[in-house]
This record gives sequence, C-alpha cells and structure tokens, in this order.
Amino acid sequence: MAEFLNVALTFPTLPYSIVLAFAMVYWLLAACGVVDDGIGGDGLDLDVSDGGLHGVSGMFSRLGLGGAPVMLVIALLAFFGWTATYFVHLFLLQPLPDSLRWLAGSATALLALVPAVPITAVLLRPIRRLLLRLRPVPQTSLLGRVGVIASPQVTTQTGYATVDDGGAGLILQVRLREEGDALPRGERVVLLDYLPEHNHYLVAREHGHPALSFQDSLIAGDKEIHR
Repeated sequence: MAEFLNVALTFPTLPYSIVLAFAMVYWLLAACGVVDDGIGGDGLDLDVSDGGLHGVSGMFSRLGLGGAPVMLVIALLAFFGWTATYFVHLFLLQPLPDSLRWLAGSATALLALVPAVPITAVLLRPIRRLLLRLRPVPQTSLLGRVGVIASPQVTTQTGYATVDDGGAGLILQVRLREEGDALPRGERVVLLDYLPEHNHYLVAREHGHPALSFQDSLIAGDKEIHR
C-alpha cells in the first residue's frame, strides 16, 4: 500500500492522480444531484461566446471523443493515462536517478495519452449511442403535433395524451389551454404550448381550434379547386 501511494502521489503519476480524483469527486456530486452530469444534454460542447474553446472542441471531435459529457471524456482519459503512467513509473522510472527520472517522467506523462485517446474513443461509441437514446425529445419540436387523450379526461388541472413520434409513442402530461368542458378519452387534441416549470403541454380540441379550423378549410378548398 505504501508503495502504491508513493507511486501514485509522485511525478509523473501525480498529475493524472489529481485529475482522476477531481473527476471522481465530480461524479459523486453528480450522483447526489449537486452538479449537472451532462446526461441527456448536448454532449461534449466546449464552444463559448468568445470563441476561446472552439479549437479544443474541434480537436476532441476529430479524435472521436465528441458526443459525450465532457467530464466523462476527461475521466476516461485520466484513468487510462494514469494506468499507463503508473506502471511505467513503478517498473521503469523508480530506479532512475532524479534528474533522468524527471525527464523520462515528463515524456511518459505526455505519451500516456497516445494509447488513452483511441481506447477512450472506442469505449465512447456504445456510450454515445446509449446517450442518444436517453436524450429527451426537444419539447418545442412537438408543438403543433396532434395527440390522442389517453386519460379518462383532460381538464385545466389534469390529463395526459399520447403522441405518435414514429416509434413507441410518447405519453405527455397535458392540460386544457382554456376553461371549458373536459375532453374525454379518445379526443384528438393539438399541442399549443409547453410550460417547462410545470412539465406539461397546453392543448385544445383539434377541430375546435380556430387556427386548425382555418387550415382545414384551406385544405378542403384546395381539394375542391383541383377536382
């Protein structure tokens, strides 16, 4: 144990130990909900308004490290870099004199990233696909879609509806946009607005909504013209 700590907490393994420890603390905080874990977000997004990190983001993408939370990428790079550096330090660098060990250690710390990058890129492929499946559908992209009420009724206080997304379908919390008679199960409704603070959509009866009725009349008129 003493030898492990001596290698892990001395150069050249020490920088990777610090980064790996920081990543572990970060993920513990993420598991407790203190910080954002990046899951379901936009993945590796290092672009900032002043353009300072555009080059880093582009480099990571070219190396196959894009499309995943940045802290996950850093944690994997740090782990594989630490593993390579640790064993080189343990078996090859310890017997060297201090001056030569610092020079060889610096080269080892840099070269450890050479195998770490492709290994991380390979591991990120299935993780990236999983994150894409977990990523929520952008709420604004559903506005204007037609759903079918699946609850016994929809009022201004309660209800849910299903929306065909081309797959298994979505079940969404919905509320009537305006006070009125409750809509029964099976009624077709249109999604008019999304309230993120309440996590539900405001809906109206499909055929009773003025904009939709006007659109339906235009479609019907167009069909009459082409007959």
